[in-house]
Amino acid sequence: MYNIVYHGDVNLSEYSFLVTGGGGFIGSNLVEYLLKYDAGKVRVLDNFSTGLKSNIEAFLTNPAFELIEGDIRDYGTCKKALEGIDFVSHQAALGSVPRSIKDPITTNDVNIHGFLNVLVAAKEAGIKRMAYASSSSVYGDHPSLPKEEDDIGRPLSPYAVTKIVNEKYAYVFSKVYNFHTIGLRYFNVFGPKQNPTGPYAAVIPVFIEAALKKVAPLIYGDGETSRDFTFIENAVQANIKAMLTANIENHEVVNIAYGERMSLNHLWENICEVTGINLKPRYGKERKGDIKHSLAGINRAKKLIGYKPLFSVTKGLQISLNWYKELTG
Repeated sequence: MYNIVYHGDVNLSEYSFLVTGGGGFIGSNLVEYLLKYDAGKVRVLDNFSTGLKSNIEAFLTNPAFELIEGDIRDYGTCKKALEGIDFVSHQAALGSVPRSIKDPITTNDVNIHGFLNVLVAAKEAGIKRMAYASSSSVYGDHPSLPKEEDDIGRPLSPYAVTKIVNEKYAYVFSKVYNFHTIGLRYFNVFGPKQNPTGPYAAVIPVFIEAALKKVAPLIYGDGETSRDFTFIENAVQANIKAMLTANIENHEVVNIAYGERMSLNHLWENICEVTGINLKPRYGKERKGDIKHSLAGINRAKKLIGYKPLFSVTKGLQISLNWYKELTG
């Protein structure tokens, strides 16, 4: 955790926060920030289907922390989790494009039904602000770079469909119920607490694990696929500022990224450089549902919530590498 304050002069001790999916990668980093800066209450709702209890183990003895082990697909659980809450960061979801292609039914159930439960419960509880995790996958096949919030193409995966539906629901709740939320379109977030194992692990932890084990990673396609990789601390900043902003009177969506793109080949070269190895990657077929190139325009986030990404990809890779080294001993 870094000694950077994102909440300005807001006294977090006066407020209570719910982080759904707080045992996950982004959620647990957000919880850590809130507790570090003395939030009055930080409640986590997670069923640990993909999140890890080890990510929040250090918080269990903190008197300001509360864990509800439950599923967002149950409305009663969502309603209970939102009792006495001021701000919500909704991170709970089934991520991964390949996972959604393999199992679209469960992805739909968690990401749409679960999202709607949280949205309704938050509206009924009268919370001050809800920020939620959207995704760069909503841009689909739209060819323009950088990606701007109003230029949406056709979705390329069931996962992308669920995130588009989340945004549509949030828009309707703003217009019909005057309940205004803000969607954060994440661009390939990476960093400490991101699980490097399993069939749906993200590329950076997979690459780092390969480098530490001195084995060549598998790259899908020719390696020229590019992404706007975004260090986790930038995503934490975005969530804090999005929840606390008074600057929105409608539903809003903003890109959360660093604002630069890097190819997978270049990414692997960077990881080789910081780990001191020299290995050529292996290549396989491109994966279905993957977008070829991704780069975010972040001006709307800067203007709307004061977002300013402070951690470059290179800096984030070094921090991540050190964390994974400690994890593996």
